This record gives sequence, C-alpha cells and structure tokens, in this order.
Amino acid sequence: MACRAFRDALGGFATGVTVLTALAPDGQPVGVTISSFNSVSLQPPLILWSLACDSPRLEVFRRSRLYAVNVLAADQEWISDRFASRDSDRFSGVRTIAGMGGVPLLHGCAACFECSSEAHYPGGDHLIFVGRVSRFSRSELAEPLIFHGGRYRVLSNAS
Repeated sequence: MACRAFRDALGGFATGVTVLTALAPDGQPVGVTISSFNSVSLQPPLILWSLACDSPRLEVFRRSRLYAVNVLAADQEWISDRFASRDSDRFSGVRTIAGMGGVPLLHGCAACFECSSEAHYPGGDHLIFVGRVSRFSRSELAEPLIFHGGRYRVLSNAS
C-alpha cells in the first residue's frame, strides 16, 4: 500500500483540529496539534486521540496524569500551525488559563475537554490515548476549524 495514497484517502474524512496540552515533569507547558480525536463513551465520559511514536512530546503525554483537548475555532489556524511546528516556544503569544492541575487551556477555543489519563494502547506507528473527561466547556459562538483534503476549512451555512 502506498503510504502517500493512503494518507490522501484518509484526507477525504473531514476532522476538527485540536491542540493537546499538558505539563512536563518540570512544570513547563507542552502542546501539540492533533486531528485524531474522537468520542468513545458517554458513560463514563471517554475520548481518544493518538500521537506518533516518533513525536518528541510522546513521553510527556504518556506520563501525564492530566491533559486537555482544545478544539480550535475557525480563527485559530495560526495556533494549529504554531503547535504543529518545531518552534521551541509554542505558547508565546497564546492566551491560556490554568485548568485542572495547572494544565494550560487555550483561550477562545470552540470546546475544551479536561481529562485524566485512562489508558494508552499501541497502534502501529502511533500510541492511542484514552482520556476520562473531568470537565468540559463549549463556546456557543465559535465555529470549529476543520481539516480536509490536506488543508484548513471552515463550516459554511450554504446548503
């Protein structure tokens, strides 16, 4: 199977764009852009997401007891790009508030889920994380940022 062709086919599925945030053992904030986010269960409230095994942030998230899933709003494309980059200071210029355990929550998101780590499982070249949602919030006004076909999109009211 050609990897690029498989990736392009997967790009036919529109996803929301999220930034996962946590605190490293030294207390420094850590974040990474993720599009692999799904709900798992309502009772108990569980979500899942995955991170590449070669990510330099994998160990921080693997060891984190707490993390947050920040669902980006349509006007936060620059935040997605920042947290997907190799920039060492990804939080520079990004407004945050402290969530559970001090985990940074990104200001202005469409939704935010504060989670405790429930489990993680190997999944090929990724590690799959399951989180138990402890708190969540949602903006009634913010439209979500969408990723489809290898580029950002926004929802349209056109039918």
